[in-house]
Amino acid sequence: MRAIMVMFDSLNRRHLQPYGCDWVHTPNFQRLAARTATFDRSYVCSMPCMPARRDLHTGRPNFLHRSWGPLEPFDDSMPELLKHAGIHTHLASDHPHYWEDGGATYHPRYSTWDFSRGQEGDPWIGQARLPAPVETEFGPQGVTAGIYRQDIVNRPFTNRPETFPMNLTFKNGLEFIRRNRDDDRWFLQIETFDPHEPFVSLAEHKKPYAAHYDAYKGKPADWPFYREVRESRDAVEHTRHDYAALVTACDAKLGEVLDIFDELNLWEDTMLIVCTDHGFLLGEHDSWAKCWTRFYNEIAHTPFFIWDPRCPSAAGTRRHALVQPAIDLAPTLLRFFGLEPTADMRGHDLAATIVNDQSVRDHAIFGLFGQQVNITDGRHVYMRGPATADNQPLHEHTLMPTHMRERFSPAELASGVELSPPLPFTKGCPVLRIPVIISAQAKATSPSLLFDLEDDPGQLHPLTNTAIEANLSRALVSELTRCNAPADQFTRLGLNA
Repeated sequence: MRAIMVMFDSLNRRHLQPYGCDWVHTPNFQRLAARTATFDRSYVCSMPCMPARRDLHTGRPNFLHRSWGPLEPFDDSMPELLKHAGIHTHLASDHPHYWEDGGATYHPRYSTWDFSRGQEGDPWIGQARLPAPVETEFGPQGVTAGIYRQDIVNRPFTNRPETFPMNLTFKNGLEFIRRNRDDDRWFLQIETFDPHEPFVSLAEHKKPYAAHYDAYKGKPADWPFYREVRESRDAVEHTRHDYAALVTACDAKLGEVLDIFDELNLWEDTMLIVCTDHGFLLGEHDSWAKCWTRFYNEIAHTPFFIWDPRCPSAAGTRRHALVQPAIDLAPTLLRFFGLEPTADMRGHDLAATIVNDQSVRDHAIFGLFGQQVNITDGRHVYMRGPATADNQPLHEHTLMPTHMRERFSPAELASGVELSPPLPFTKGCPVLRIPVIISAQAKATSPSLLFDLEDDPGQLHPLTNTAIEANLSRALVSELTRCNAPADQFTRLGLNA
């Protein structure tokens, strides 16, 4: 048996034809849905990029204890468990966060890996001279502005089909498949950074939207800032079309994977998983992007597809069970290859869900460290905001003190840090307990809100229902307890453990 996972970043399900979109060109996602089980109630867990990937490796929510960071020494890693059991695991990716301080322990867990350069300000092309700034609808980008500056330097090196990072990532993944087509027991993860911002695509991907591009007269708008919408309606529409063109580029690459499944008849013995880490706000709720605002369904409710060769009758079906790929895929893949999930995993094997839509959970929790903690039963979403004015107490629990692109500073580690006794999942290891101040972002996600997704799918009208809120609060306490949340979280959220 073999398994292939195609993972996109920031893929909004509302821009895909299988989920009802009628204007974004995604014929290969339609083709995929005809061959797989398509999940209608798939939700994120830990947010955003690397927290989601830590969940993917460990099969458990990590946002209750830790912000963006590497795999910890005590973490179980699904690809590494497979590797140690004699299953070759390979990562083909252009996702730059794997090669930063806050992601540096992920890719070595695979047997082999490759990396295609150039996405989102990847520190790649060395140029000492500052580039000229680029005027966009969101303001000037470039000059000394970190990843914006480097992106301007990189783009001339990635703007052809043969150098486009996503194209290289899929080329590497398809070459792995051809090279290993006659061998058994391997897992391939093809993971592209797209359609993450900046929404850069090639001319061929913009062709379905030619009328829009011919009519638009404004400045470039392919890299929205993480903030409320301040731009004109035309600029917002242009950003949405840039995103759509990049989704169409993703669709084209997905088509190449489906082509090789057909050509080599991989449908007989190879699992195919297509997923994303989270979605993206494109002006909905008067907001851009994610993380600084609430996790509305444009972010939290994700596309998810699985083909399991053990269950060919599931092709073309819809599944309504509440699932969380970020934590469910580790136990699903381990069992697929004949291994057992570890005791610390909190996700569920989806084999029976694929077969007959068997439920694996009543509730799903999701969120970002130090902000709202969300819970859904599939019908309602309850966004629980901080109950304390200062969002305290709050601590990082880690043995790997790094942020996204830098280490924790001496100042962060010099005041109030203590060596805490082991947590239930740290395998006897004590951890650093580091005080954290997160107030501005937390205020943006207060007060708590409740939504009825059946009556209000756009989440435009918060619901007042004390009985439902009380039931979901009790369920949240149960889930926090099951996931070994520290006492901080109960106090911060105003819940009784």
